[in-house]
Amino acid sequence: MLRPALLLALFPFVVHAEALPAPVKAVEKQGITIIKSFEAPGGMKGWLGKYQDMGVTIYLTPDGKHAISGYMYDEQGKNLSEQVIQQELYAPAGRELWQRMEKAHWLLEGNKDAPRVIYVFADPYCPYCLQFWQQARPWVESGKVQLRTLLVGVIKPESTGAAAAILAAKDPAKSWHDYEQSGGKMALKVPQNPSPALIKTLKDNQAIMDDLGAAATPALYYMNNQNELQQVVGLPDKEQLNMMMGTP
Repeated sequence: MLRPALLLALFPFVVHAEALPAPVKAVEKQGITIIKSFEAPGGMKGWLGKYQDMGVTIYLTPDGKHAISGYMYDEQGKNLSEQVIQQELYAPAGRELWQRMEKAHWLLEGNKDAPRVIYVFADPYCPYCLQFWQQARPWVESGKVQLRTLLVGVIKPESTGAAAAILAAKDPAKSWHDYEQSGGKMALKVPQNPSPALIKTLKDNQAIMDDLGAAATPALYYMNNQNELQQVVGLPDKEQLNMMMGTP
């Protein structure tokens, strides 16, 4: 999954509008941003907050005179606070980032109606991107997975020109497919003066990748069964691949 700190740094929270009890206000003064309240077990009321881009929980004792910052556990040892933070903060933040990728300029590989969607940030000169493309063939060709590739230029100085050449093709998705199928050996017609639209696309893709905190390619993103954003940076191992793709 994405780093929690990254999710909270990027997600635009709406700060609480309700009046805070004095003990919770005192905690807020310690540098915690209060986001929203929630009902907690044991007659307590809870508040979700953010401290140094990490989710925190604060609990008000039933007498309303004391606030406790930390995790709450049940009799089975289950971390109830972590569950609330995940459901109320991290999961919505991940969905917000997913929507940014949906609106980006990506190249479709596979059936557009395939149930599993994976976003891939890829560089034309990235050998691990090529290996992932090859690994994904059984899932893509069976119609179970669609890859949505956002091209970036991060590997070498020529990467940006190669990415622009693919995007400038009459059918960019086919050009990317043919390029990867050739093992990166297909000749590309690099535009001498890329159009402003091409430059914007590459800059936008790079900005999204940077905001997601990925420093290498391939950077892979998908939603798990709980509708939570997951991240794999670099070539996935067999376990990661199966978790991401499902059964071929």
